[in-house]
Amino acid sequence: MPPERIRVASVPAGHPYVQHLTDPGGDGAVIRLPDPRPSVAGAGPDQWWPPRMLDLVWVEQHHDEFDLMHLHFGFDDATPGHLAAWVGLLARLGIPLVLTVHDLVNPHFADPAAHLAQLEILVPAAAALITLTNSAASVILDRWGRQATVIPHPHIVPLSRMGRRATPGDKFVIGVHAKSLRANIDPLPVLTALLPGLTDLPGVVLRVDVHPEVLRETDHDPRATGLRRWILAARDHRQVQIEVHPRLDDDQLWNYLQSIDLCILPYGFGTHSGWLEACVDLGTAVLVPAAGSYSDQHGHPRYGPGTTGLLDRVRAIVADPGSARPARPDRAGQRREIAATHEQVYRRVLRQGRSSKE
Repeated sequence: MPPERIRVASVPAGHPYVQHLTDPGGDGAVIRLPDPRPSVAGAGPDQWWPPRMLDLVWVEQHHDEFDLMHLHFGFDDATPGHLAAWVGLLARLGIPLVLTVHDLVNPHFADPAAHLAQLEILVPAAAALITLTNSAASVILDRWGRQATVIPHPHIVPLSRMGRRATPGDKFVIGVHAKSLRANIDPLPVLTALLPGLTDLPGVVLRVDVHPEVLRETDHDPRATGLRRWILAARDHRQVQIEVHPRLDDDQLWNYLQSIDLCILPYGFGTHSGWLEACVDLGTAVLVPAAGSYSDQHGHPRYGPGTTGLLDRVRAIVADPGSARPARPDRAGQRREIAATHEQVYRRVLRQGRSSKE
């Protein structure tokens, strides 16, 4: 007899991380509801934010369509008061909440207070907690006295897109991507530490990517101002390559990551990184900051605090790129294990819910 199916309201469902929690060859025992169309003007067909499953009215109207709620992310704009009402409604309806703690610190906000206040509501209310690394689980245990199940981050790049890295070129390319200077991204200290050392690394090129809005003089963020000054001073350096472009789509991002030999994550704070996972998928070496749990994802070498030891780490990686390129897991096999572990967590909380009603 096939196992009883579990209907999961996943917040969100359409994000690649969540899509890759399913075993593509599995028995369909776990069904994740599609994301409801957001109730905002101009929402595209693939847009999941802002997630309507966090809306109290939506839960009231659709609670008989799912067995449990699984919250990943997308609650940035929800107030603690709203989240308290939301978890209270789930409890009254007898719907267990599973929470994956992706971020102990929200990388999109410089002030951690709001995110911590949200977690103070969600973590105690969850029937089960999941996180991605042992170090994050330790923080959760210390802070809330709750034991989280550790399930590693699945692949980001499609399985069909993975493959061996191209033959190395005649230059060793170090990539530092500033993106749009999200709150936890501060490339200037990294770039300032790297530039003087390039002359001792004659085969190395430092590639710096940035979105055009950062270069506008109207952006008065000190990080943007400092980066603009650095670019003006370094743009004629023969070992520096500056690339200004809009946000890359997925295929462009995979091509970019495969075109560089080492990716340095210029993150001042945070917890876990999907960008790092994409590098692992594509065989790109990564140097991660000491902050957060980045090094716990795959054991990549670290720099810091700050930029302490950065240049020495880079020299070592240039000499031995494999030292920053841990073996890629069997992503297909890992995905099956990830799907199975999620199903086990779901069945456990549903059993516990039934037992409490008896």
